[in-house]
Amino acid sequence: MGALDGRICVITGAGRGIGRHHALLFASEGASVVVNDLGCAPDGTGHDATVAQAVADEIVAAGGAAVASDADVATMAGAQSVYDLAVDAFGELHVVVNNAGVLRDKMFVNMTEDDFDAVIRGHLKTTFCMSRVAMGAWRDESKAGKELANAIVNTSSTSGLIGSPGQTNYGAAKAAIASLTMILAMEAKRIGVRVNCVVPAGRTRMTEDSPGTKDLVKKPDDGGFDVFAPHHVSPVVAYLASTECALTGRVFMAKGGDIRPFVPWQRTPWIAEQRDFTLADVAAFMKDVPDVPVSP
Repeated sequence: MGALDGRICVITGAGRGIGRHHALLFASEGASVVVNDLGCAPDGTGHDATVAQAVADEIVAAGGAAVASDADVATMAGAQSVYDLAVDAFGELHVVVNNAGVLRDKMFVNMTEDDFDAVIRGHLKTTFCMSRVAMGAWRDESKAGKELANAIVNTSSTSGLIGSPGQTNYGAAKAAIASLTMILAMEAKRIGVRVNCVVPAGRTRMTEDSPGTKDLVKKPDDGGFDVFAPHHVSPVVAYLASTECALTGRVFMAKGGDIRPFVPWQRTPWIAEQRDFTLADVAAFMKDVPDVPVSP
């Protein structure tokens, strides 16, 4: 018996890298998988339908159940086609894993409007569209009296939650996805849908294109434990997608041998006085503003 037996899952960006490992693990744990991938280059350009098909074929050859989609889930029409494919192939949909994304790293003053729009579209818009289509269908099922145990797992990044120079577009999208996760979890809970988020740390095509990150996540020269092997992230995602998991509205960092919950933005007790503040008051307060701890 697999941990995901009977679960029907859509995984976007599942043709390569971490998403491919998600798809392979889900299938090995008994899930039926819609492998969605546009087959584009890391910067979002191009289109290759064989990328998703190759992963679906690999799953089927291993005895699993999978179909491929090369739809652009940054559009509602594309996301709807992926949902329809899941229903046509397997009867319904229980899980959405939003993993698709692109990368166009530049220092802010060199970033073009297209660089910004493409990355927001590739991460935040894809997450919105696929989740919105699924949530609309699940809401209708719930209204019709069906009890749901469904899940959405989104993908954020330390670039958004901690920060990374040269990635204002990527970081903005990823921080927004973490916030979307927490708010959607509040709304979705009432119909039996959980929404969580993973912050992966793994070696992918995108890290290979990032000079600083490339060196950080390279394989150990001594043959020791490969912390940044991309497959380490997938068990966390699979657990969040399983019916065993009761968590919702949470964000977890995941890498080899290391899982950490992120703490959302919080207000720190500091100044609370029942009086009007002048500009001079605020200036005086700010000289003693509490330090903000930075996670290692």
